[in-house]
Amino acid sequence: MQPTQEETMEKIYERLCEICGKQNVLCDEIMKDHTSFKIGGPAKYFVTPADGTQLTKVVEFCNENNQEYFVLGNGTNLLVSDTGYEGIIIQIRKHFNELRIEGDVIYAGAGCLLSKVASAAAAESLEGFEFASGIPGTVGGAVVMNAGAYGSEIKDVIEGALVCIPGIGEVKVPAEKLELGYRTSVFEKNDWIITGAVFNLKKGSRASIEKKMNELREMRKDKQPLEFPSAGSSFKRPEGYFAGKLIEDAGLKGFSVGGAQVSEKHAGFIINRADATAKQVMDVYRHVMKKVEETSGVKLVPEVKFLGNFDEG
Repeated sequence: MQPTQEETMEKIYERLCEICGKQNVLCDEIMKDHTSFKIGGPAKYFVTPADGTQLTKVVEFCNENNQEYFVLGNGTNLLVSDTGYEGIIIQIRKHFNELRIEGDVIYAGAGCLLSKVASAAAAESLEGFEFASGIPGTVGGAVVMNAGAYGSEIKDVIEGALVCIPGIGEVKVPAEKLELGYRTSVFEKNDWIITGAVFNLKKGSRASIEKKMNELREMRKDKQPLEFPSAGSSFKRPEGYFAGKLIEDAGLKGFSVGGAQVSEKHAGFIINRADATAKQVMDVYRHVMKKVEETSGVKLVPEVKFLGNFDEG
């Protein structure tokens, strides 16, 4: 006799608790509490592994049992559907947050906020990480997408990454094997999960470093709609163009569906202006992509990841 859905769910829950401890496994966790969009329904399972060993075992369990999973950092580049996610959310923000500095080298766990790393670097008069001080994500997410701003990227400062590889365990991968490109990396092609990164910076003037960080902070404040929940820049930069300019030229600045809106401050941002649903945000994305292609011939590619079913809810 085949097990019922309830029995299957209970076995999955029990196994996740065996691996990570009951205190680190939640069911039906509301994802709006874990994303910068402040949107999202329940995740069937929400797991916070305490270390690389537990993380590897969770991923191996998922692979062996055909369980869909998603690795979550700070949720700053993610839109989760209103109906939630039927798989297993593996959140690394809670435990993978060790940060230490040895000379001009920084080790940062994948769950460390970029702002925290930038502040620590500045305190030690280490320059090169200022660009990341205002990016509201984690080290793990930043490496996976080779995050960048104001002419600098993660690939400019990273020495290597600590990675969990199912079936092997935790290993160090040098920067040249991470295949870091414009908003892409080797992590998009396999089931490796980053647990930490090593950054090689150089000594500088603390006053100059802090001055630059303050200047970048003011630039972001002036140009970006930081007062509203969003997932940051909505689209990748098309070659030879700027997404925000294409959207504005298409007459879409301020375009809205319900509480979701193309920012009036910067058209490259789609914001949760007033209790937007994920469906409303997705409708804005789809309309913007369609309209921009019609008016300019350019196909915009979302920078944000979408999780769940957006045709319901």
